[in-house]
Amino acid sequence: MSNKIEQVQLDVDVNGEKISRMIEPRLSLVDFLRNELELTGSHVGCEHGVCGACTVLVDGVIVRGCLMLAIQTNGAEVMTIEGQSDSGAITDLQEAFHERNALQCGFCTPGMLLTSTELLQKKSDPSREEIREYLSGNYCRCTGYEAIVDAVEAVAAVRRDV
Repeated sequence: MSNKIEQVQLDVDVNGEKISRMIEPRLSLVDFLRNELELTGSHVGCEHGVCGACTVLVDGVIVRGCLMLAIQTNGAEVMTIEGQSDSGAITDLQEAFHERNALQCGFCTPGMLLTSTELLQKKSDPSREEIREYLSGNYCRCTGYEAIVDAVEAVAAVRRDV
C-alpha cells in the first residue's frame, strides 16, 4: 500500500488571474486560497460554515470557503476580498465601514464586506432589517452590528442617489 496522496488538476480564475495547480482533492477552498496562493484575507474561523469569516465569491455568489472543496471551483471564477479591494469595487463600503467604526479587530470584515456587496447587488434599497437578515450568517464579536448596518445602509443610500 502506498502512502502517496492523490493529486488532481485544478484550473481556476482567482481575482482575474488564471491558476493551474495540482492539489489534494480534500483541500478546502479557504485553505487553498490561504496556504497555496497566500491570499490571507479570507479567514478560517469555525470551519463549519457558521461564522462567515471564510466568505468568498464563486462565480459571483458568496460561499463559505471552509465548506467548499477547492476542486469544486475547477473552471470557476473565485473572487476574494483582495480582488474586490484591488479592483476598487468595494471602496465605498470600505470607507463607510471605516467612517462608522464598523470594524474593530477586522477578523469578520472581509466576509462582511463581500456579503454586503452581494446584498447591494441584489437589492439597491435594503431596509435595516433586510441588511441585518442578510448579514446574519456573519459573526462579529466586536462591533455589535449596529455600525455595520449603518455603513451598509449609508452606501445603499449614496449608490441610490448616484
